[in-house]
Amino acid sequence: MSTPQKHTTSERRIDLDWVRIGAFGLLIFYHVGMLYVSWGFHIKSAHRLVWLEPLMLFLNPWRLSLLFLVSGVATRFMLGKYDRLALLRARSARLLIPLIFGMLVIVPPQAYDQVVESVGYPAGFLDFYLRHYLSFAVEFCPGPCIVLPTWNHLWFVVYLWVYTMALLGVLALWPPLADRLGTRLAAALAGPWLLILPCLLFVVWRLALFPNFPSTHALFGDWYNHADYATAFLIGFLLARQDSVWSELERRRWATLAAAAGSFTVFILLRAGLGATLAPPPALKISAGVAYGCYQWLAMAAVLGQARRHFTADGPVRRYLTDAIFPYYIVHQTAIIMIAHALQGSGLSAGLEASIVIGGTVLVCVSTYEIVRRITWLRPLFGLRMEAKQPVKAIPQPA
Repeated sequence: MSTPQKHTTSERRIDLDWVRIGAFGLLIFYHVGMLYVSWGFHIKSAHRLVWLEPLMLFLNPWRLSLLFLVSGVATRFMLGKYDRLALLRARSARLLIPLIFGMLVIVPPQAYDQVVESVGYPAGFLDFYLRHYLSFAVEFCPGPCIVLPTWNHLWFVVYLWVYTMALLGVLALWPPLADRLGTRLAAALAGPWLLILPCLLFVVWRLALFPNFPSTHALFGDWYNHADYATAFLIGFLLARQDSVWSELERRRWATLAAAAGSFTVFILLRAGLGATLAPPPALKISAGVAYGCYQWLAMAAVLGQARRHFTADGPVRRYLTDAIFPYYIVHQTAIIMIAHALQGSGLSAGLEASIVIGGTVLVCVSTYEIVRRITWLRPLFGLRMEAKQPVKAIPQPA
């Protein structure tokens, strides 16, 4: 039976566990959706679902930034339990081992299916892996132009590790910085400024950086994404122990949700105007950027406020998914691409095809985790501790 948890910054944040689970879980549906929209993806379905794009745009501006914010909170709490060197070792083991394993084992089938569909690669997977995937070069140009080996969806792991290492480097030079900046930031965000100031920051990144540095997830030169995600990570890290901020997010949760809905509506209308004009005026582009940047923060703030109020119950489901969701993330995109590739030319309707891809991906994720968590040497390869945490046994009471 689940039990509600009191809000306190000294305890595990159950609400943020649910946010993390939900955000990672959405990736499965989002990446399945990428098969059917007009945006670039590793492979595409024969079907195009135009109506799906507004739903995808509803998630796209904030889902990854929210994950980085929650990761920033988790990093702050880890720093309360470990010294900086221990945290460096723990975070590196948790992220770099799965990254290397993923790039060598999990991701290659994605790249293979991509070149088969893009350039008609005639040979088998083993030939591709030995001759091309391990080439450490740009391959298959002027087709997909893939840098091999690649990390594909595991870019999130790379970015999170880089931000954590940079943060630990700064704190090594000035240990009290986190507490001082956190206190000052919380004071600056008092009242309505909690919704306004971060909104303005994300707007600046959108207007100043995005036009010149579109998203690549290539680490180097990806300056808009770094500004976006590092900002979210630092907000989470600095405000993790500022309970007044979290209480304010909860108190304003409905107003924030309404403001997020309004900014999203404005963004969608402006985006439609941009698409209908061959040479859109600068004012229209700027207005769309403002609406997008504000929607990013307001959506994150709304999710955090609602979660703090409504998602505080602990139980076996939360504990199971908290461990399972990272292995799910590691394998989900490979499952999506391999299943979708296998269904090419099947003649299935879009609904049936998508249902098979989603169901098959969930089955692969669950099966993988159930196998991995039982085999000690496999656990670190998927971001799990070497030994599973054992439940605390109750102390027998005298009769």
